[in-house]
Order: sequence, then C-alpha cells, then structure tokens
Amino acid sequence: MRRVAALCLALSLASASAAAVAKPLIAAVCTQKGGTTSSGDAFSSSQFTAAHLTLPFGTLVRVTNIGNGRTVIVRINDRGPFSKGRAIDVSPAAAKVLRFSGLAPVTLEVIKQ
Repeated sequence: MRRVAALCLALSLASASAAAVAKPLIAAVCTQKGGTTSSGDAFSSSQFTAAHLTLPFGTLVRVTNIGNGRTVIVRINDRGPFSKGRAIDVSPAAAKVLRFSGLAPVTLEVIKQ
C-alpha cells in the first residue's frame, strides 16, 4: 500500500514539474496598417487591442511579458495569429507598454469575457 501511495505521489510530482516547464506562449506585434478587424472595428495601432484565434470578441486579457514582468490589458477584436507557435497578436501600443518588438514570451490571463 505504501508503495502505491509513493508511486502516485511520484507521478503527480512528475506531471506537476512537466507542467511547470511548458513552453511559454508567444506574442507578436500586429503588423496590420489599417482597415477593419474581424469584429468590424476600425484598426488603430494606438489602442490596446489584440487578435486571438478562439477568445470571443470583447474579451479582456492581461498580457504579461515574461522577460520583464510588464503587463497590459487588451481587448480581443480580431482573429489570429495565423503563424504557428504564436498565441496572440497585440497592437503596437500594447507592445510598446510591454516593451517588445517582434516576438516575446508571454502569459495570458482572461480578465472578462
């Protein structure tokens, strides 16, 4: 019985540590220059908006740059990113607050759907 309990504990610790080393999500700066987003909004590089493949339009998401701890709250108003390995595309204004250009490892937290 003790061996079974020890094995269960070892397995749960192994799966917990495997989850802790999961690949970070990747954010990219949106390169759209104008037009409308998938939600019908006019694109503005100065607003705190983002594109996500599955979250509903209007969802508020806290994006944290893992490299420097900076955070920003963005509103989902577009679909994407369509590049493999990326979790979210943020507006240039949001990327400026997060202090990155190009790509950055991030965490995402849904604030309000």
